[in-house]
Amino acid sequence: MVGPDYSTPPVLLPDAWLDLKNLAPAERAEDARWWTRFDDPVLDALVAQALAQNLSLREAGLRVLQARAARGISVGEFFPQQQAATADAGANHLSENTAVGLGDRSFQSYSIGLQAAWELDFWGRFRRGIESADAALEASVADYDAVLVLLAADVASTYVEIRSIKEQLEFTRANVQAQADTLELTDVRFRAGAVSELDVATARATLANTQSLVPELEDALRRATVSLCVLLGRPPADLTSELQGPRPVPTAPPEIALGVPADLLRRRPDVRRAERVAAALSAQIGVARADFYPSVTITGSTGFQSSTFQSALNSPSAHDLFDSDSFAGFIGLGVNWPILNYGRIENNVRVADARFEEAVVAYRNTVLQAAADVETGLSSFLKNRERSALLAQSVEAAQRTVELSLIQYRQGAADFLRVNQAQVDLVNRQNSLVVARAGIAQGAIDTYRALGGGWETHAGSEFVPRETVDEMRRRTDWGDLLDPDYGQQSDLLFPRPDDTERAPQDGKDGQP
Repeated sequence: MVGPDYSTPPVLLPDAWLDLKNLAPAERAEDARWWTRFDDPVLDALVAQALAQNLSLREAGLRVLQARAARGISVGEFFPQQQAATADAGANHLSENTAVGLGDRSFQSYSIGLQAAWELDFWGRFRRGIESADAALEASVADYDAVLVLLAADVASTYVEIRSIKEQLEFTRANVQAQADTLELTDVRFRAGAVSELDVATARATLANTQSLVPELEDALRRATVSLCVLLGRPPADLTSELQGPRPVPTAPPEIALGVPADLLRRRPDVRRAERVAAALSAQIGVARADFYPSVTITGSTGFQSSTFQSALNSPSAHDLFDSDSFAGFIGLGVNWPILNYGRIENNVRVADARFEEAVVAYRNTVLQAAADVETGLSSFLKNRERSALLAQSVEAAQRTVELSLIQYRQGAADFLRVNQAQVDLVNRQNSLVVARAGIAQGAIDTYRALGGGWETHAGSEFVPRETVDEMRRRTDWGDLLDPDYGQQSDLLFPRPDDTERAPQDGKDGQP
């Protein structure tokens, strides 16, 4: 086969993660079902529901089936490209002014037969096409895995956001009640002449400001809930039964199994997809380069021909069509060498080569972005953990400050500005603490997503639900393309790619 033989492009990756020293040693090398490490059964149930019902994941699965069918087209190109079964019947009348010799001028003719043309794959044009289709199919599987990874992470992220908003709402409503009590206190003292109206106005303004946070948080909660419904493949609903009442923000695991950066080449579906796209475009160089060489085609036809034409030599009839004397056939060898089109062919090869090089650069960039995603997710996880510990101390101190300032205010030892500031600070710090705790969980989710975990749970399973497969079979003859063991079979002489295979196809790890 002409054209380059593909190998995985080398990429540069660090030997270890930057913040690895700040993590406790992990017990497991990988976390396929990483969301279970949050120990939240509601989250586990939501992820399971999304993986079963999400429509974007179903779209990705159908793209895999399209790629299977497209590969079948490429395999079919290897064999006789043109085949036709012909049958003709005609009534003929020849002009009186035409010299036809002795015989009828009106007669019928009949023929039936087969015709075929087969361009032989001397230079590997069609085999390279199959190679490209194989890689495209594997890229579609990697794309399905990428959608699955993103889906699990989005469900977990949205769930954390919902729990965070709900907890902020609880704190805000509690503070609204506390500030309403403070307003009542200032109003009593104002009527008693102990303080000025300024204290009442300040308390009322602070209360109204805190109350305004409630509809803002409720709106954010509604948006997050609707987003979760879409992820679950459901119309908008309040999800009260699914969320099972008030719960704290999920607690992130104390450690994350990172492995080494080189593991991204195997675990990250988007990295594998970019690598398979490069493989598909590499094979297209060979397809384009085959045009430099002559194409050799075998053509032929066979069948039976008969006519009612009467002449002095014979007297055939229509029922003689299948007699041995009616047999006719032809076989020929054709060579086509587009010598004068070398400029077009050469530039077509250059286009294919540039597309391949673009795909190589895209692959390397995807690897770099994957490593950066892990580093940023891990940093967010660790720094929010530090921030959360400090904010917990700050909230505890702020609560004590509110208590002491109110005591002193009642005794006349402190003015209302100190009380007001303490209550405002408490609201802000409590919400900041919730956000920081959610940030720990979100950082862990981002890290797991960056590591590419989650697709392993569906490795070897069907890409679309069984009911969808049944509906497609009722509508169209899909043969064995929808079978769960598709990758264990072959198309004539060409074994199919294994859908369950998720490693680089040449066995290399992508390291220089």
